[in-house]
Amino acid sequence: MGSILTLRNIGYRYDGEDWAIKGIDLDVREGEILGILGPNGSGKSTVLKVMDKLLVPQEGDIKIRGRNYHGIKRSAFAREVAMVAQENHFRFSFSCLEVVLMGRFPHLKRLQFEGKKDMDTAINALRVTHALELAGRSIYDLSGGEKQRVLLARALAQEPKVILLDEPTSFLDLKYRREIFKMISSLSREKGVSVVLVSHDIDLAAHYCHSLVVLKNGRVFAMGKPDDVVTTQAVEDVYECPVFVDRNPLTGKPRVNIN
Repeated sequence: MGSILTLRNIGYRYDGEDWAIKGIDLDVREGEILGILGPNGSGKSTVLKVMDKLLVPQEGDIKIRGRNYHGIKRSAFAREVAMVAQENHFRFSFSCLEVVLMGRFPHLKRLQFEGKKDMDTAINALRVTHALELAGRSIYDLSGGEKQRVLLARALAQEPKVILLDEPTSFLDLKYRREIFKMISSLSREKGVSVVLVSHDIDLAAHYCHSLVVLKNGRVFAMGKPDDVVTTQAVEDVYECPVFVDRNPLTGKPRVNIN
């Protein structure tokens, strides 16, 4: 699979501060789930915001399908990349269907209303994310897991090549964390969508991601397959916490145990 999104020597710093990220090289391949791990303040969300054009790096180059990021208008860019942020606030009590239809805006001309294709795309996105039964409910009335499914449906309705997820399982219980990761895996496999996700859940990321990147102090500490990245030494060095990494007896994937 070829690279759909590439970052080369990316550096970004906030005003008057040290580099938040420095020398970041990443390749996101078609249909791949790439997980970004690291402690708080390691630069994970900054990398994601740079990918989403919310931040313009002071160093380096970013390309999507061989095109330079800076030459792509926001509406065209939104047809390539969709973002599900960690915090999502709505000023009005939109229905879940209305929220998902917001994902169709990049495909509409100015002052154009949604048509049958847009409605069909939104309904299908809700169906794929197992949220169709929520279509008529207010976004205000949902549980955390239900809201995440609707937000994933909105991103999917954009028909992007890449979906960026910032802590998609934050504040969710075990059932919904597993459900969201399974859904992401299914979207990647069945729709061919590339996914980049930031997560603190090392075990779930190691289980569902094809590749992992571990950041420390804004730099890439380790990169590769989960089996190669999630090791006792690496986790202890990055998180500065005594751990023991073994294998999940059911899946064979790396599992982190805190000593």
